[in-house]
Amino acid sequence: MRDTLLEIYQKLDSHFGPRGWWPAETPFEVCVGAILTQNVAWRNVVKAVAALKEEGLMSVEAVYSAPAEKIAGLIRPARYYNQKTKKLKAFCSLVVDRYGADLERLFTLPAAELRRQLLEVRGIGKETADSIILYAAQQPVFVVDSYTFRIFSRLGIIPEEWGYDQVQEFFTRNLPRDAGLFNQYHALIDGLGHHYCSGTPRCGRCPLAYRCRHYLADTNAAADTGKKEAQRDYGKTFR
Repeated sequence: MRDTLLEIYQKLDSHFGPRGWWPAETPFEVCVGAILTQNVAWRNVVKAVAALKEEGLMSVEAVYSAPAEKIAGLIRPARYYNQKTKKLKAFCSLVVDRYGADLERLFTLPAAELRRQLLEVRGIGKETADSIILYAAQQPVFVVDSYTFRIFSRLGIIPEEWGYDQVQEFFTRNLPRDAGLFNQYHALIDGLGHHYCSGTPRCGRCPLAYRCRHYLADTNAAADTGKKEAQRDYGKTFR
């Protein structure tokens, strides 16, 4: 399975090239983006982050001290702005109360302990915590999202009923434990999901169509249908 996952990685990497993900100027900006991107398109997050920067609210201390109403107004493009303000505040409270507002001290924790503490923060789930660990703390934790489930179940590599932890463990067990690899792999998966493997897949130009069970099954079904229609039409000519 290791060879299969690395082959898929190479195919995607050749197709998309370096993704440069996560796009941010500082580790704290990565954390903010990871929280704001929940249930919203990235372009909306960009607008919200830009608004925070313009107001000088792109540091742990600034977000911690700023009135919630001000933050909510600035991050309105990211939707669910009141809830996300609470999440940002809660995250910053963790860093301030336990680590003296020093984000780097938090990031020196081993990945498992860092993850445990992040998951204690109100509103931070597994995907958000793992994104912070991988992209901000630069520790090798594989991030799983909806694209990962969709793509690798369609490829026939993971069962559809698997949960987050099972999928993450599968990738971690079968890939070299390398933060750079995990970073680019997750970014490539998102690229494939965004451009090709959506709810209504565009399989014809997908770089993984050659090994996708979903695509091959549809292709074979279409071929069988075409064959039956041709046979039926052929029979009609002799009636």
